[in-house]
Amino acid sequence: MSPAKKRAMIKRDHPELSISQQCKLVRLSRSAFYYTPVGIGADTLAMMMKIDRVFTKYPFFGSRQITAYLRREGTVVGRHRVRRLMAKMGLEAIYKRPRTSQPHPQHPVFPYLLRKMQIDRPNQVWCADITFVPVKNGFLYLVAIMDWATRKVLSWRLSNTMHADFCVEALNEAIAKHGPPEIMNTDQGSQFTGSAWITTLTAAGVRISMDGRGRYLDNIFIERLWRSLKQEAIYLEEIGDGFQARRVIKKWIAFYNKERPHSALDRQTPEDAYWSGLEEQKAA
Repeated sequence: MSPAKKRAMIKRDHPELSISQQCKLVRLSRSAFYYTPVGIGADTLAMMMKIDRVFTKYPFFGSRQITAYLRREGTVVGRHRVRRLMAKMGLEAIYKRPRTSQPHPQHPVFPYLLRKMQIDRPNQVWCADITFVPVKNGFLYLVAIMDWATRKVLSWRLSNTMHADFCVEALNEAIAKHGPPEIMNTDQGSQFTGSAWITTLTAAGVRISMDGRGRYLDNIFIERLWRSLKQEAIYLEEIGDGFQARRVIKKWIAFYNKERPHSALDRQTPEDAYWSGLEEQKAA
């Protein structure tokens, strides 16, 4: 059976089996499933890329501002289409307003724990977010787990679905490599309020924090990560498929973690700041 037919057998909304379990049953590697871009028309993909470029530059723009910006550049598009495509891409403006992210109606929402908290050491607080990655003839989603104090990217995953599986895989990898954080902070998106994500954190003894009113300061570090990744890597070449996207992202994140000095870290790299911070904690 061809990989294409095997992929067609996998149901993203299966009531009992996760995507990973289904991949095992049909003997399809998870990467072969996850790295197959979501197919979409060329005109729609081109519009999504335009929206993403504007949003990456101005993450506080909502659909109204992005529509106006595109029209000034000569792109005729309606606000309703921009809003619909932003939802498909998982984009939402990061300015202060009530209910900045819509949780699943049956999922629990946890309180925000970081207000007035001084965050100054590794593994004190982690955060996570998802972004849109355009590739030839389609797109993928990228999730990253980041250490708040040092900006180090602890793990990441690509997927062609917004379901929670790939987020949980990234979380499990981060915990396995670095141990659990004290607090995990995310928005209220359904990937981060679902039972698999919550159960993983609870089992590891992690306190859960979710953005409520105003996520600007809470997501700004990962928003900057997405902007740098796209401007310095993804937008510079035409990425053909998920496997190439993985290679490009892997190379850039290694550069970001290990070679790129950060002004907020006294010109240390995130990698150096993370490990030196852990050594300081051990010595204290």
